[in-house]
Amino acid sequence: MFAEHTCTDFGMENQKYPGDSVVTGHGLIHGRLVYLFSQDFTVLEGHFLLCMPRKYANFFFVCLCLPQNISLSISSSSPSVSPLSFSLSSLLLALSPPLSFSLSLFCLSSPSSLTSPPPVYSPLSSSYLSLPLLLSLLLSFCLYISLVMDQAMLVGAPVIGLNDSGGANPGGLSLWPERELGGARTHTHLSGVAHKAFNNDIHGLLNLRTFMNYLPQSNQDQAPIRQCDDPWDRDVPGLDTVVPLESTAAYNMLDVVHGVVDEGDFFEIMPNYAKNIIVGFARMNGRTVGIVGNQPKSAAGCLDINSSVKGFLPGTAQEYGGIIRHGAKLLYAFAEATVPKITVITRKAYGGAYDVMSSKHLRGDMNYTWPTAEVAVMGAKGAVSILYRGQSDVAKYEKEYIDKFGNPFPAAVRGFVDDIIEPHTTRRRICQDLDKLATKKLTNPWKKHANIPL
Repeated sequence: MFAEHTCTDFGMENQKYPGDSVVTGHGLIHGRLVYLFSQDFTVLEGHFLLCMPRKYANFFFVCLCLPQNISLSISSSSPSVSPLSFSLSSLLLALSPPLSFSLSLFCLSSPSSLTSPPPVYSPLSSSYLSLPLLLSLLLSFCLYISLVMDQAMLVGAPVIGLNDSGGANPGGLSLWPERELGGARTHTHLSGVAHKAFNNDIHGLLNLRTFMNYLPQSNQDQAPIRQCDDPWDRDVPGLDTVVPLESTAAYNMLDVVHGVVDEGDFFEIMPNYAKNIIVGFARMNGRTVGIVGNQPKSAAGCLDINSSVKGFLPGTAQEYGGIIRHGAKLLYAFAEATVPKITVITRKAYGGAYDVMSSKHLRGDMNYTWPTAEVAVMGAKGAVSILYRGQSDVAKYEKEYIDKFGNPFPAAVRGFVDDIIEPHTTRRRICQDLDKLATKKLTNPWKKHANIPL
């Protein structure tokens, strides 16, 4: 707290504040040790001076030596850069420690490594987020970024840029409002940079505490197990009717998730971005589980560039945007994961989308289907149009294809799934499997990290 800036230009020698604009320290959340670093807007409006990057560097080195602790970044200031001769070097000094820290620990954080960095959470309630977000993203193991509505911007004033909207003056210069370019809605709905946005910092921090309650300190620790009063063998009768009889009718996958998890409590991540896929955390019989699922209510649950699930969304826009490369990220994530993996197919699982969603061929531990499931290379209409191209009456062949492949039994016969279960027994089966797989040990080949498709 005794550190202070050394600037003497522009009368700055008369403005001395202890600790400059950076606050670092440690505390307890849910009884677990956390390290915190923050920017303080009340000190020189959060100006970025030479003392600040040094404190950042020291903080990261402490975290590097103590991998069992969770790091929490709270940026609540405007990270403006001081107009001094050393401002550029100060900026690089602040960015290089987390970058080198991230790179050195990125290798350690792979499942084949011996140790892991502490997870990092970044609730941001700043007027200008370019530096805090950059610091968060440089930390390749950063898990959670939250923003405060109407306060978060990556830019601080209207920006002149190229007009790529196809409207008036295409290709020319246009004036863009700051909230449209870098507001909280932009980064939670469109860009996917941030995970959630909140009306105020209190709600954001409380949400962060809830999120931290699901996760372990590092990969050397088990996730916390909480006492659960919800019976593990509870049947969920509502699941028997959640999937419509009409194969093209939509249903809400959140109804399935809330039905099977403990007390219906599901912590969803990025609820407003790529709504055709659901990602989040919950508990089953007190154990932390991560959930990834298709959302048929949005784009029929198809995997596109942003969500990458059930069936890949066709179209030139998706192909030009690299749907194969983006879809491979999901395949990579499931293939590399060493945690217990349990898959339940509720309805359609076609082609490559079946493969990437933790299929049996991606080392899935237990794979189930409901009686309503369809596991095939493609849907009946598409398959028949290829197999019987040019023939006049293909309707009868389409019905034949549905009768033969529009059910889960062909996949079960070939060993693609372990069992066909009644929907109301889903919670019971998953809880049993989680207990059985609690001691699972799986190691990947000894190497720094595989070649992830970026």
